[in-house]
Amino acid sequence: MNSKALFFACWICALSLYSQSDSSIALRILDQVSEQPVANAHVRINAKLTTTDNRGYCQVNASLGSQCNISISHLNYQTLHYPAYQFKHATQTLLLTPIRNVLDEVQINKRTSKLSQRIGATTIRVDSAFMARNRGNSLAQSLASIAGVNVMTIGATQAKPSIRGLGFNRLVVSENGIKHEAQQWGADHGLEMDQYAVDQIEVVKGAASLSFGSDAIAGVIQVKNNKIPAVGERKNDLQLNYQSNNHLLGISAGITQRYTKWFFKTRITHQDYRDYRVPTDKINYDNYVFNLYRQQLRNTAGFSHNAIAVLGYSSDSFNSITTLSNVNEKNGFFANAHGLEVRTSKIDYDKSNNDISLPFHKVNHFKINHQNSFFFDNSTLEINLGFQRNDREEHSEPVPHGYMPTPPNSLERKFKKNTYNATFKHKFHNIAGHRITYGIDGEYQDNQIGGWGFLIPNYQRTVLGAYLFDVYKPSKTWQFDGGIRYDYGRVKTEAYREWFPSPLGNGNSGVSYRKRSDDKTLNFSSFSAALGAQYHIRSWKINLQLGKSFRIPLAHELASNGVNYHMYRFEVGNLQLRPESSYQLDANIQWKTSKLRWELSPFLTYFDNFIYLTPTTSYYETLQRYQYTQSSVFRYGGEFTVRYDIHPSLTVNASAEYVKARQLNGPKKNFSLPFTPPFTARLGIQYQPQHFATQQRLTLFANTVFTADQNEIVPPEKPTPGYQLVHLGASAALKIFSKKHPTRVQLNVNNVFDAKVFNHTSFYRLIEVPEPGRNYSIRIIQSF
Repeated sequence: MNSKALFFACWICALSLYSQSDSSIALRILDQVSEQPVANAHVRINAKLTTTDNRGYCQVNASLGSQCNISISHLNYQTLHYPAYQFKHATQTLLLTPIRNVLDEVQINKRTSKLSQRIGATTIRVDSAFMARNRGNSLAQSLASIAGVNVMTIGATQAKPSIRGLGFNRLVVSENGIKHEAQQWGADHGLEMDQYAVDQIEVVKGAASLSFGSDAIAGVIQVKNNKIPAVGERKNDLQLNYQSNNHLLGISAGITQRYTKWFFKTRITHQDYRDYRVPTDKINYDNYVFNLYRQQLRNTAGFSHNAIAVLGYSSDSFNSITTLSNVNEKNGFFANAHGLEVRTSKIDYDKSNNDISLPFHKVNHFKINHQNSFFFDNSTLEINLGFQRNDREEHSEPVPHGYMPTPPNSLERKFKKNTYNATFKHKFHNIAGHRITYGIDGEYQDNQIGGWGFLIPNYQRTVLGAYLFDVYKPSKTWQFDGGIRYDYGRVKTEAYREWFPSPLGNGNSGVSYRKRSDDKTLNFSSFSAALGAQYHIRSWKINLQLGKSFRIPLAHELASNGVNYHMYRFEVGNLQLRPESSYQLDANIQWKTSKLRWELSPFLTYFDNFIYLTPTTSYYETLQRYQYTQSSVFRYGGEFTVRYDIHPSLTVNASAEYVKARQLNGPKKNFSLPFTPPFTARLGIQYQPQHFATQQRLTLFANTVFTADQNEIVPPEKPTPGYQLVHLGASAALKIFSKKHPTRVQLNVNNVFDAKVFNHTSFYRLIEVPEPGRNYSIRIIQSF
């Protein structure tokens, strides 16, 4: 069945299950303090879910005198539960109590997450307002202010996230419940997502394998851009973004429209930028000195074109949402990062700071996701289908290496990856005090390669999983959860031979086309499990979670056999690798009053077979060989956050994070792990005057980042000195064009003192490139 037939079949099946009651009651949800309507509140009547419109109203299927279980939730309000609410009037009014969020618009949520399915996990929820306030050059960089979340930057606009020092394929990034699958194994590959098209993000710190299976050892970053708007809602917006450091210009336009049942959302985003500036005139790498013209990191310009469209249908008993998105990016790599042959290159990299010369990469990520939710009296059924196509090309100068002659073109590597996903989840809301969820999910990947440079072979990967999860709340103060999951995975690699001949060697005359990979099929399987408890009394909330997670080895860890010029080394896979297993203990202790709130989140993790790349004593031509191997690893650390409201207008917040890793055996025994972040502390202050002339909601803020020296390294890593950075900003809503839709303006100055610092988790730090220098930015958001 082709994709179109499958799409229409899902719609027909969905609509056939839709039914509606004739009896209805109008519920109106108001803010308890201001008595203003609360829009977009989630109202669950028994098992049926709906949302309030802009006036705070929603229609529910009920009749006068009937009793129902009602639950009302909203990001900025305390959740209300009415286990046996009786309807006495045709219109009922209920009040929600507002809450004060932590870390500006970030909400720390320890309730059951529908997506993570883990009570004990620390879940940080941020909305579109937080994203606009903390807008970086990429989605990952916009999350960097959250304690425990780190970013591996690859230039100014490319970045990949990590949680507690674990990233790459140990961290799942999902979009609308489907895992984002690209070439995330590469240290020089960013995250192909449009950060302007984000409604909400949940960051789950701690293993989440019960929901996502393999790769969710460190946690999950769940991106949602299919939020259901309120009935009658119509919203258009235009966002502009300019940054001085690399002259980045970004523009994003979005349209949202909700009718009675149907709704649609569209957004188009474009970003264009030049070479970015670093606070130094020269870079010392591998005993070579590279002079920088006007302190610009040559060949780091680029652009991105992104589009997304959402079409949905929502009723009391059924939701169906189809999302299509396309991300297209192209940007250059710092020329001196791609081997040292640039010293003899004929390309004039300094003639312009706006051109994209060799080496560069371009990527196009297309995604379609179809979600169906069926609401029954005491359960919810979810069926999701997804397809992704990731086309990535890496181009570099066609220069001969060793026995390889001059290549015929600049296409060094090409990856074309198709991924098919399907998930089935059935949740029971109340069975004798239990909330039980069971489900199955599957994923199939086909990754084809091209170009004259070989690193990984063609491969196919299949993963199937099934799980059962239960939440039990025997009293108001105690809650318990537990679950188990089984996964089966298969990785099939294909044979590959070099396109040029090489001498046989070992005393043999003649030449041959060297074989770099074989036809291999490897099977893996593993169990995951979790057990947790939550205790909540008055101002205290304590969570404890114990679990086991796993990760299936990736194709590059199993079968890579080629030169990685970004690292200037020869990488070799290992077909004997076993699945990576981890055992973790996560805790969360929270205490809050009306003005003060603090939270401590410690963790312990033990890996019995952590997979990593280590240098060997052998060489391939002039390049040192690196071999994938495994060892036991122990990790521990945690985060601490605190917020104090000194005055209704003045707030101070602070956070600290620490990670310690130690290899227990193997060739790097007693060493740390690569890219382990150093101890980091943040201090912020925010001032919001109550009355200020023509401006509305004026906010002034300052943030300081303190980072310690990182001497806990694993060779060939080098120690990274600590640093301090100061950032300033202001935001306001100005009544320029409309009183109803004020213009939101934000000004930021990052790295105020233009400090020269090195980020230990940065890709370019490996070649002694510092972080970007001082940057002025202005962001304008106008709604219509």
